Amino acid sequence: MPIYVDVSAAVHGKAGLGRYAGSLARALVEARPGAFAFFHNGKAPADALDRLPRVPVRSVPAGYKPWRLAVWWGQVLGVPFNRLVPEATLFHATEHLLMPLRDVPTVLTVHDLIFHLFPEYHKPLNYWYLRWTMPLYVRRADALIAVSEATRQDLIRLYGVPPAKVRVIPEAAAPHFRPAPAEDVARVRSRYQLPPRFLLTVGTIEPRKNLPRLFQALARLEGAKRPPLVVAGSKGWLYEETFRTVERLGLEGQVAFLGHVPEEDLPALYTAADLFVLPSLYEGFGLPVLEAMACGTPVVCSHAASLREVAGDAARYMDPRDPEAMAEVLREAWEDPDLRAALRARGLARAASFSWRRTAEETLALYDALLAERGGLPHPAGVKRNS
Repeated sequence: MPIYVDVSAAVHGKAGLGRYAGSLARALVEARPGAFAFFHNGKAPADALDRLPRVPVRSVPAGYKPWRLAVWWGQVLGVPFNRLVPEATLFHATEHLLMPLRDVPTVLTVHDLIFHLFPEYHKPLNYWYLRWTMPLYVRRADALIAVSEATRQDLIRLYGVPPAKVRVIPEAAAPHFRPAPAEDVARVRSRYQLPPRFLLTVGTIEPRKNLPRLFQALARLEGAKRPPLVVAGSKGWLYEETFRTVERLGLEGQVAFLGHVPEEDLPALYTAADLFVLPSLYEGFGLPVLEAMACGTPVVCSHAASLREVAGDAARYMDPRDPEAMAEVLREAWEDPDLRAALRARGLARAASFSWRRTAEETLALYDALLAERGGLPHPAGVKRNS
């Protein structure tokens, strides 16, 4: 009787959520072989499952929007979806969508409550969906994983969740995020036509990433003190102001938008950068900060939400709402090689203190505690692979 992990975000390549689901799935299977099966909605791209461990897989053909609606109404009407995960011992929803199950303990990972804290930064339909469904999913789950203490406190404060129901289990940089060899850096420099020195930011382009204020900060730096900025990430939503700000400030020649960068290129891209910057107004965790540190890239980031607990003393912090103050922090880090060397050393040590092995062990301990309450622990058993 397997434990099912929802890997939909990994299968469909949903940026940070996908990296979480994929990395956790790999670490769990390595820690407890034979105990797991995967679930996903929608048709998997040709190579998506090849990037995950070979375990039994169940899927439902519904696309993202129909599936979200079906799950919501299943929860409201009390219609169990057990046939989709046969013989499930436990089900772990790794993104903000918890299917209704009967007599099966469930775990829900909550990455953030950004829609609640910054409703103006969401599309109206997505905001209203999450506004109505997240309290329901949080209430129905037997246990919650928060990826940071900041997210845990948001759950307790905004939803009245009993503190004992929420366990903080942080993310980590995947093992392949490490300083890249010179030949890989040269290949990435050529492929993306990178400048000799540059700032890098990584993430989906959306309002909470706060890129317009970062551009305003750069515009305050003159001449050689203004570093080129490379932006790696797909367009998300409400991104128009980001591009308009570049044009309005006349920074077209100094800001390069790479779009989506395949994960296999990210370590070399981080390594090539002189400085990584994350100016977000809010992060539930802030995985790119750890990825940059693991690659030996000095980090400057916002002091908002979870970022201080993730980066500790290994980053320089800035007020994400003050472009003038942001500019000063960036200028100092860009011009001071000794500061960058110190941040690099502290960052490598900080990133090493997080690991997916530890995340998997803590997640398994949570599973075992839930299953013990139900009178049994999981044991390996097979279900047919169906992808």
